[in-house]
Amino acid sequence: MMGETDIEACRTMLRGGSRTFFAASKVLPTAVAEPAIALYAFCREADDAVDSGGGSKAVARLNARLDRIYQGSPFNNPVDRAFADAVRHFAIPRELPQALLEGLAWDTQARRYDSESDLIAYAVRVAGTVGAMMALLMQRREPMTVARACDLGIAMQLTNIARDVGEDARAGRLYLPRRWLQEAGLDPEAWLAAPCFDPRLASVIRRLLDLAELFYAQARSGIGDLPMVCRPGIHAARLIYAEIGHELARSGFDSVSRRAVVSPAQKLKLLARAFADCLGAPASSLTIVQPEARFLIDAVVASPAAPRRAPPRPPAGRVVWVINLFERLERREQMLRESRAS
Repeated sequence: MMGETDIEACRTMLRGGSRTFFAASKVLPTAVAEPAIALYAFCREADDAVDSGGGSKAVARLNARLDRIYQGSPFNNPVDRAFADAVRHFAIPRELPQALLEGLAWDTQARRYDSESDLIAYAVRVAGTVGAMMALLMQRREPMTVARACDLGIAMQLTNIARDVGEDARAGRLYLPRRWLQEAGLDPEAWLAAPCFDPRLASVIRRLLDLAELFYAQARSGIGDLPMVCRPGIHAARLIYAEIGHELARSGFDSVSRRAVVSPAQKLKLLARAFADCLGAPASSLTIVQPEARFLIDAVVASPAAPRRAPPRPPAGRVVWVINLFERLERREQMLRESRAS
């Protein structure tokens, strides 16, 4: 379906800076993994373009790239060509990647988020969209299945925000709801000018992770709607990201002076748990649609579906590959710890 050279270029890009996704893609069937790699490569380039200080000009260039992709004449680079193939083959409505770019534009504006709903609206755009597009790559367009995929993206983004509070603040960015900070006794702008950790901030980060857990729980109910061969990889991604929040909790919710990480050994355990969990009877999706994500569901429902393709086949041998990868990473981390100790 997709050009091997283009996919390999996307894969190489993600291998360097998106190790968790790169490993997770190895337990997805090729028919899903390759377009997912194209999707993530485009999202990664878009995010990097904005993070590198490109501002509104970077967003304008990204919109021009998206114009060409949806016109069927992508710019002559492997990421755009591969993503254009995915858009065409899986009938991804433009509203989804367009909303992603809107969220990135909000980043360039240093937008603040007053309420929980404001923050969820941002998470829907920068991550819920990716979840929705992944559902389409797995040939699932049912409204509740797409809604649960959005929930998973929202949960992951809330976890990212909780993990990166200090890093974001030092870069002048604040994603925590201002009302939450005020209710905890913190002045948002004064705290941003001199970010530090204390019990008041811990209560806000805990509140954010509690919200993320609600979305992880909702997302879990939709995994049973996915093709059987895709369930373990998506469930593993859900468990690994949720574990970041659990690591934060174990450190007293301090994401200012440290950054929570999940060790390769723990990832391996969660991968095994994901496979075991998916052997049971699948749960049915909830009938909840997050109001801030409704426009994405409506866009999918209104768009013509792509022709139904043969069900994806299991990725033979790839589970072993991922297990071996995590074991190698664990050995490498152990060697680094020993060298530092000596």
